[in-house]
Amino acid sequence: MKRCLLATKLGLGALMLPFSPAEAQTVAELQRQIDELKAMIRAQAAERDLRRTGGVGPRPKPARLAGRSDAGTLPAAGRPVESALDPKPGARAERQVILADEPDTWWRALLPPPPELLQDDPDKPKRPKTWFERLSLRGYTQLRVNEFLSGDDTAPSGVSRLRSVHDSGITQANNFTFRRVRLVIQGDIHERVFLYIQPDFAVSVNNQAGPEPRQHFAQLRDAFADVFLDEDRRSKLRLGQQKVPYGWENLQSSQNRLTLDRSDAINSAIPGERDIGITYYYTPWHVQRIWDRLAKGGQKLFGNYGAFGLGVYNGQTINRVERNNGVMVAGMVTWPFMLDGLGAAFKDQVVEVGGSAYHNQFQPETRAGGVTATSFDDSRVGIHAILYPQPFGLQAEWNWGRGPEFDPVAQAITTKPLEGGYVQAMVRVDRSWIGPFMPYARWQTYRGGWKVATNAPRLETDEVEIGIEFQPIKPIEITLAYARMNRREADERRLGQAEGDLFRAQLQVNY
Repeated sequence: MKRCLLATKLGLGALMLPFSPAEAQTVAELQRQIDELKAMIRAQAAERDLRRTGGVGPRPKPARLAGRSDAGTLPAAGRPVESALDPKPGARAERQVILADEPDTWWRALLPPPPELLQDDPDKPKRPKTWFERLSLRGYTQLRVNEFLSGDDTAPSGVSRLRSVHDSGITQANNFTFRRVRLVIQGDIHERVFLYIQPDFAVSVNNQAGPEPRQHFAQLRDAFADVFLDEDRRSKLRLGQQKVPYGWENLQSSQNRLTLDRSDAINSAIPGERDIGITYYYTPWHVQRIWDRLAKGGQKLFGNYGAFGLGVYNGQTINRVERNNGVMVAGMVTWPFMLDGLGAAFKDQVVEVGGSAYHNQFQPETRAGGVTATSFDDSRVGIHAILYPQPFGLQAEWNWGRGPEFDPVAQAITTKPLEGGYVQAMVRVDRSWIGPFMPYARWQTYRGGWKVATNAPRLETDEVEIGIEFQPIKPIEITLAYARMNRREADERRLGQAEGDLFRAQLQVNY
């Protein structure tokens, strides 16, 4: 109460000063008033201390509970525990500072004291992070639009329409679609264990009560743990749902890939790119050094899936129930070479070559009351080569093999040969008024079955795509593309080829 009266007196005094007589405004008179106020504050402070201690002097500080900080949680390192029962001999009571002694800051005496901050001893080791504090969250979203410029956007029953197995947004009545909405949870939960979980929230679900599919369901894409077998993390075991090491483009993340979709020929081997199993990866230190340099330079890598990879999997591809007692065995070798030794024209150039193969027994899904199916031989071998764009680059893959395919004459699924691949050229420009950009052109072809569709229909694909990707700001990537397509629809009930010209655009947001 007296503090309030004092504040009121000070305020009134300040207001009355301009209206007081001139003789009251002398320096001596002002100094006398300030001294009186200081004396009043000291007297109030002394009276308050006596009232708190019952007239027996300053009250000692209460003892703190051992092992607890001021916040009542973890110990505050470097803060001694004070005892009221056994004070240090010869210790003098700390003088209470009266803020009114400081003429320029006397107003602070009217405010409550600031809270005391807890500071740990810098020499004491920090508390180790728990496993959930080691995890990080990132992701990306892809928004697309596909527009027919000309072609077979519709067709009578039994005739192929222009459709793509990679993008359900290519229809006669579609505009904007989400191609991917991904979140990645990852981190080292142990010095030798790395955790990776990735769901996708842009998945369509068919076979509902009505004929129309429903969109934007969540689906698990990746859920695996890497167990490192050495301290340098050169070799590891990957356990869980993961990408199968077959095809360079299949392993490359959609977040990094230049073209809008993967090629039919390579992706038809492992549609969805993933399966449940165990993989062993090994990366020599000099190979990792080259990849690190390329990544630092902004190149679109395929990810660290090892220079050598070998694994076993269910064999039914992503999020499908295992339907036989066999396993798929897949492996891949890829190796980057520095071309500096070929002369000044090849300075900092890197070419990467490799191959992959797998053997599997696959059982396709069939229509009710129609074709019956058992497990079919499903085996392939492929090669790849990449000249990283610095600034000009080339990328190519090709594969051959056998797999399940619907035979329209026999009206049955049989094992048939398959073949196909792609060739891609690109140019990388790091600086421009629209930011970094990369124009590209790709030709692809494929003849073979699409085993994950009902009854494993045959695909016959010839396509040319020309586009450009640019990045006006770091989180935003925009891709504009023109595609000339000649495709057979992935439906064994529709025959013939469909052709058309499409304009395609994609906005990718990285976060």
